[in-house]
Amino acid sequence: MNSSLHLILILLAVAVGVVVLCRILKLPAMLGYLLVGILIGPHALGWIPDAPETRHLAEFGVVFLMFSIGLEFSLARLRAMQRLVFGLGTAQVAATMLLVMLSSLFFEIDWRAGLALGGILAMSSTAIVSKMLVERAELNTPHGQKIMGVLLFQDLAVVPLIIIIPALAESGTHLGSTIALAMLKAVVLLTALLTFGQRLLRPWFHLVAGQKSSELFMLNVLLFTLGMAWLTELSGLSLALGAFVAGMLISETEYRYQVEEDIKPFRDVLLGLFFVTIGMMLDLGAVIAGWGWILLLLLILIPFKAAVVALLVRAFAGEWGAALRTGIGLAQAGEFGFVLLTLTGEVQLLPADVTQNVLAAMLISMLIAPFLIQHAEAIVRRLSPEEWMNRAMQMHQIAVSSMLSKQHIIICGYGRSGHTLGKFLTEEGISFIALDLDSRNVREAVAAGEKVVYGDAGKFEVLQAAGLMRAKALVITYDDKPSALKILHHTKRARPDLPVVVRTADDTHIGALKQAGAAEVVAEVTEGSVMLASQALLLSGVPLSRVIRHIQETRAKRYSMFSGYFRNAPAPDSVGETTESLQQRFQNIMLNEGDAAVGKPLQALKLAELNVEVNAVRRHNVEGSQPAGDMVLRAGDVLVMLGQSVTLEAAEKRLRQG
Repeated sequence: MNSSLHLILILLAVAVGVVVLCRILKLPAMLGYLLVGILIGPHALGWIPDAPETRHLAEFGVVFLMFSIGLEFSLARLRAMQRLVFGLGTAQVAATMLLVMLSSLFFEIDWRAGLALGGILAMSSTAIVSKMLVERAELNTPHGQKIMGVLLFQDLAVVPLIIIIPALAESGTHLGSTIALAMLKAVVLLTALLTFGQRLLRPWFHLVAGQKSSELFMLNVLLFTLGMAWLTELSGLSLALGAFVAGMLISETEYRYQVEEDIKPFRDVLLGLFFVTIGMMLDLGAVIAGWGWILLLLLILIPFKAAVVALLVRAFAGEWGAALRTGIGLAQAGEFGFVLLTLTGEVQLLPADVTQNVLAAMLISMLIAPFLIQHAEAIVRRLSPEEWMNRAMQMHQIAVSSMLSKQHIIICGYGRSGHTLGKFLTEEGISFIALDLDSRNVREAVAAGEKVVYGDAGKFEVLQAAGLMRAKALVITYDDKPSALKILHHTKRARPDLPVVVRTADDTHIGALKQAGAAEVVAEVTEGSVMLASQALLLSGVPLSRVIRHIQETRAKRYSMFSGYFRNAPAPDSVGETTESLQQRFQNIMLNEGDAAVGKPLQALKLAELNVEVNAVRRHNVEGSQPAGDMVLRAGDVLVMLGQSVTLEAAEKRLRQG
């Protein structure tokens, strides 16, 4: 008992330490678990033996991984991406398996083992690649969509491969009949489960959920998942297949999202243990002895797989840039490859030394993957001369669209929020240029006569082509923190005086975005709650004027630029009487070296005499609302001033000339 507790404490302590280190280095936690397994396994420090009990626990990690994939399985999503998933995805897996099988014959490896090896190497890492695409704001780019389509098919392809690989280990004379029988058994069982399982599942889940007990609901999910896994294993198939079917069945019910949240802790812990056991399989002595083969495998795996994917994407899409980026993104091995490699080892389809070499090459390829994806742009430009031409043409198109624009607004993202903003700007007669990565959005907007161009706002050259140096303001209309930070970085470098407004879903990242240089951050949660409260007050009989005042006060507290205006806001019915020239407005003025205001306290300028209020001062893109009068101004400071057109002109003259 003490020995078991001792081993568990070692495993937890090392896992926590290494995973924390991976988080700090911004690497996937999965790599941390693999390193833990390598360090404490029987072939290195030997702190934990490679016991059957450990492997059985790891099997549950695979079960919950397959269950999660089943939960995400959506027929609607498949239909929307069917050309990418079933066209490009099928071609990638089939071509990789066939080419690896043919290549293995030269190394005197049996074709059945070669076919299994092809299935193993055909997989790519969903965890690493999807994380990198999200961080780099490339999920909706052409190559991002292709990568996700292929990854989705790879996830689905694991199911038949789990059935085929054990069948390949049978004797050659009965191989065809064994595979046919396994596939038939799987089809019959899956048809029965999917047909009758849904009818029984929904009423049963309704009954359990009706008891309003989260513990009972969680127990029911575990019972259903493990029960389905046991049923498929009893039928001579795998635990993972049953778990996948369980996830598929629940994904079609209204309990999908609740189940996903409930199962996540179990999945993550057990999946971590699975990757630890994979690391424990690696024999460092065998790796050192076979380093030449591992290096050869690695050189074959990454360039070979990248080339296969790139050629297939080129054939499907006809554009080298996206093809090469997709190939680089999918060049590494994947977590499902480990699942299949473990299965291949269990049925002794591959020799032990080959398994060790393949495992080492897969691990190294996954360690290299983040760096490959990070430098994909430079690699593509070096490999594809036409990429420079395409980029130049794109920049030219954006530059032509923005050429005549001056004092315009740059809109980053032209979805629903961007389109609504565009309508407001058009009504006010303010010119704008919008950048969007959704080609359908761009086509529809251009057809409607709107100035929208295809381009990634996260790239500095795209912003420059859109007229960054001549723009009046920039608005980021989509909720994507990494992309927003990238845009703010470029704007800070080139136009520190340019006000940037950022949209976000909630107030989680407001501090980070303002620190990076956002003049204002608009959180949908805040605006939604303000309007929700206003409607509730109106329906409760509160007078309209008081409701408007509540909204004004709330926004004055939340948005610093409104505070000065709302303190002296005219009554709603008198606004129309104020002429256009007398209405207050904001103006941003950046102080340069040699301006009279530089080196003077703010109060010494006596701007209040001109009826101008300094609403905020941005210094090194750190904003200070309602700055103190004794604040000494420096070159590079951006003053956000509120006043009438005439008084603002006079204030700027005083700042510049004294």
